[in-house]
Amino acid sequence: MSRKEEIQNAYQSVGSHTGFYDGMMTYGNFAGKLLCRLVWNMDRGKNLYYREKVLSSIPKDFSGKLLEIPVGTGIMTLPRYKELPKAEIVCMDYAAEMMEPAKERAALAGIENIHFQQGDVGALPFPEESFDIVLSMNGFHVFPDKEAAYQEVFRVLKSGGIFCGCFYVEGGVKRADWFAKHIYVPKGLFTPPFETEESLRKRLMESYKEVSVERVETVACFSCVKK
Repeated sequence: MSRKEEIQNAYQSVGSHTGFYDGMMTYGNFAGKLLCRLVWNMDRGKNLYYREKVLSSIPKDFSGKLLEIPVGTGIMTLPRYKELPKAEIVCMDYAAEMMEPAKERAALAGIENIHFQQGDVGALPFPEESFDIVLSMNGFHVFPDKEAAYQEVFRVLKSGGIFCGCFYVEGGVKRADWFAKHIYVPKGLFTPPFETEESLRKRLMESYKEVSVERVETVACFSCVKK
């Protein structure tokens, strides 16, 4: 079985346990709170801060084209999309099952300017310079071919467009690094090699301008503009 298939199977399983996953992402239930504190060293305030930090990179009056990959269950981003009725939004995930809750949420919220699509970040099915914003929350620590993912994001982003998001980085919390290596990687939930805060900043500065990187415990939040 390829690493891509292992990841897809792992997140198909996660998609069948939406309540637990959403609670972990948003500090929204007992299990999620326990995991956030035990593994990622985050309380409610830090969890909310990093999510709001990332989404603040999207202009309040944004009306262009936005690609989110991976969208997961949509728990973190759909409330923001409801505030962007003039935007054209494409939500993509490699595990189609993960998107089912997102589709349901969008329908219930009456968000009609979203298109959901299964796909691979390492081979995006879009022409060059298709999007004004590419958003990736908690994805790059999962992607099996990170170099291809970075290249594809850069390719489909317009000149002057915003690349923003967040993901796990090494070196922030020792016990989180242990869990990543010994639990999450074997289960197909994370895939090395991992960035550090410093390596991510250096990478982004090579291809982008207005680079901002801020680590919140184990998560690096970033925003940059394509030159």
